[in-house]
Amino acid sequence: MTYQNISTETFKSLIGKEDHILIDVRTPEEYIEGKIEGHQLINFKEPDFPEQIDKLDRSKNYLVYCRSGNRSGQTCQLMQSMGFKGELYNLEGGIQAWNATYGK
Repeated sequence: MTYQNISTETFKSLIGKEDHILIDVRTPEEYIEGKIEGHQLINFKEPDFPEQIDKLDRSKNYLVYCRSGNRSGQTCQLMQSMGFKGELYNLEGGIQAWNATYGK
C-alpha cells in the first residue's frame, strides 16, 4: 500500500469518517499557524517520534498533516514501512494550503 497526497477538499471530506484518524505532526510552537479540529498531535521533531507512531492502530486510516506537507509525507512513508494496513493520506501543502482554502 502506498500513501496518497490529497487536496484540502478531499482531506476535509474524510475528516470525521469512521476509522479515519487525524494526525498533526507539527511542533506545538507551529500552532500559531492554526490547526484542524479533532487532531492528535505527534511531534515529528521529538526523539521518540517513531515509537509514538509505532503505538498507533495499524488497521485504521490516517489523515496526516504538517506545515507544508513535507514532514507529513515522510510520516506516511514511515507508517507504510512499519506495515500500516489502512489508507494513509497526506495533506498536500499542509496547514498552509488548508489556511489558504479555509482560513485559520
